[in-house]
Amino acid sequence: MSRKSANSLNIGRLLLEGRAFFALIAIIAVFSFLSPNYFTVSNFLIMASHVAIYGILAIGMLLVILNGGIDLSVGSVLALSGVMAGAMMQGVEVGPLGMIFYLPVWGVVVVTCAIGALVGAVNGVLIGWFKVPAFVATLGVMYVARGVALLQTNGLTYNNLSGKPELGNTGFDWLGFNRLAGIPIAVIVLFVLAVLTWLMLSRSSFGRWLYASGGNERAADLSGVPVKRVKITVYVISGVLSAVAGLVLSSQLTSAGPTAGTTYELTAIAAVVIGGAALTGGRGTVLGTMLGAFVIGFLSDGLVIIGVSSYWQTVFTGAVIVLAVLMNSIQYGKGARRS
Repeated sequence: MSRKSANSLNIGRLLLEGRAFFALIAIIAVFSFLSPNYFTVSNFLIMASHVAIYGILAIGMLLVILNGGIDLSVGSVLALSGVMAGAMMQGVEVGPLGMIFYLPVWGVVVVTCAIGALVGAVNGVLIGWFKVPAFVATLGVMYVARGVALLQTNGLTYNNLSGKPELGNTGFDWLGFNRLAGIPIAVIVLFVLAVLTWLMLSRSSFGRWLYASGGNERAADLSGVPVKRVKITVYVISGVLSAVAGLVLSSQLTSAGPTAGTTYELTAIAAVVIGGAALTGGRGTVLGTMLGAFVIGFLSDGLVIIGVSSYWQTVFTGAVIVLAVLMNSIQYGKGARRS
């Protein structure tokens, strides 16, 4: 192979592997040219707070995909978690005592995360122990979670979740509206979760087990990796992160509805794929997933800022996803065979 061909190959591989980063730079450049309101610190912070919801879901989805699975229930768990948090903010009625208890916000957060973990555990047990295909198991749980959310609210929305000082349940809007050093709390939550996940994947035995079981589950099992435990754990984490995303979204809207998070599971999968993870498992990074989430978020918000129709927004987003899957196929298909 000539030096010129080798250089071209290296440049092509660099562009392929860094596609999420280059796509994000291109999106920022294009929309900054089209709108003077796009390239401002305040707008970036607002867009980042929107991305935080996708990003939190995408972190959980990354772990599941690294394990060679898929989780279609994250959007419904987000809605269920938000609805349950909203219900607790309205007060928990205890029939026999004829009393209504109002949980403090930290109690609402803990219980909501526990609900997400429970739903994730159901997914994990179905897939890990009963060998139900991940697509089928999480599809069924998706419908169940959405149905429970609709039953809980009778199809309506919980509004005005700011709470009342005399009831001791104020502060729910802290996640959605407060800032620390000028940075939205939601963005800080996303950053902390991303760093913790990166540390888990790169510095812990669980991270090594996850990559091993996702790359070759049979070989990992024979090597002593607790494959079932790893599988259940990633779905539990995905459920908890879906609950956190539901809390953030409900806090930003100060309301919780059973239809929230519709198609968010597809957005989370898209962020992971755009970030370069292999849908077959065993390959992917937290950094790539975060870049993928920002690509989708900044693209969607940019289209809104320049006044593009919501229908065209769907077309553009879908085209980006298809292109990302195509590039993944090139990277992990032909490229893998050549190496």
